[in-house]
Amino acid sequence: MNNGLDLLFVGKNNLPIVQVNLVISAGSKYEPPDKKGTAYLTSALIDEGAGKFSALELDDEIEKLGSVLSTSIDHDTILISMMTLKENLERSLELLTMVITEPLFTETDFEREKKKLLTKIIQLKDEPSYIANISAEKIIFNGSPYAMPTIGYEETVNALTNNDIKNFYKEYFTVDNSAMVVVGNLSEEELSVLLNKHFSVWNNKRKIEEPHIFTRKEKTKVYVIHRDGSAQSEIRIAHLSAGRDTEDYFAKSIMNSILGGQFSSRINLNLREDKGYTYGANSSFSYQKGTASFTVSTAVQNENTGNAVKEILKELENIKQGIDISELDFAKSYLVKSFPLMFETYSQVARNLAHLIIHSLPIEYFNDYIDNLEKQSLEDVENAAKDNIDTEHLCILAVGDKNVIIPQLEEVVNIKPVELDTNGNVI
Repeated sequence: MNNGLDLLFVGKNNLPIVQVNLVISAGSKYEPPDKKGTAYLTSALIDEGAGKFSALELDDEIEKLGSVLSTSIDHDTILISMMTLKENLERSLELLTMVITEPLFTETDFEREKKKLLTKIIQLKDEPSYIANISAEKIIFNGSPYAMPTIGYEETVNALTNNDIKNFYKEYFTVDNSAMVVVGNLSEEELSVLLNKHFSVWNNKRKIEEPHIFTRKEKTKVYVIHRDGSAQSEIRIAHLSAGRDTEDYFAKSIMNSILGGQFSSRINLNLREDKGYTYGANSSFSYQKGTASFTVSTAVQNENTGNAVKEILKELENIKQGIDISELDFAKSYLVKSFPLMFETYSQVARNLAHLIIHSLPIEYFNDYIDNLEKQSLEDVENAAKDNIDTEHLCILAVGDKNVIIPQLEEVVNIKPVELDTNGNVI
């Protein structure tokens, strides 16, 4: 665009709608260590009034157009999305520009959103799955910005002021720190004219330096978070992994599909179908900008915690010993057939294209996606298992009644568990 903003565009004419996504490198990893929750609150407040419109007035303006404006956040980015009818695109872009360049950040809106966030944090303390997720991340990403939850902690959010939000906005909402993805029913020329007309007023240009991400692997340890009288335990077995830019990414995706990435995977068939320990168990690689993690997740009855961990560890070792050609063929077929499901809606297309920006992937990445899956050999996938499943540096975490699960874990893993609080801190 004329102001230097990078733009990815896909023209689609089967529906009279346009999806606009603005991807801003302003996720929670950019926050100061003592101000966790700043990015989340910024994302919540950015559309709470802009220019001459209060929060309610802005909502009314957007609703009159039949448009939908939403925000989301992760460790790396804040995503601002607008879906609109093509006939109302220009007015919608005018309002979106106002949101990006003239947010109000009133004290009243700040206090309301801060109170909502604090309530959410308190509520999530009663969610075992959330506790397990953030605690496992805190352990494996120890010392890095990815170790902290995007919503922050009660004490850090309590300490935030509206000036913290305003300063974060000024620092990170810049043209050079952002990119736009547009999918919809218009031509490249039409889009170029409209965007340059409205977004030319956004000229805050400054590239943000990426924070240093330091991670280190530790020998396998066992952790327990106590929930008195809990009938179930949430289990997470996780370790650090190589980032998104490795040559074996597609082999790794196929390998994980076989291990725990689909319903008929080894882990799910073992724990659900064979042993009856759980309704579902899965494994996944989660990719951030510059790092990644591998996690096996499930929930079981407390009395089955030790046996479930034992079976998961067995499957992690077994996948490194070899893979059947029938498993390879099925996993490839599953991933290839699932590929179109990633692009069913305009919103999905835009969100997937954002990965090209976040992970600096080649522009033809999705064009070559199926070919890159198909060409992976059995040897490639077996090597991916050996290289990417690290059974020597595991975080084995269970959230449940410690009186029931600690003896089981000690027997299975022969490691004395470390007890944590609900924020993942050692007690």
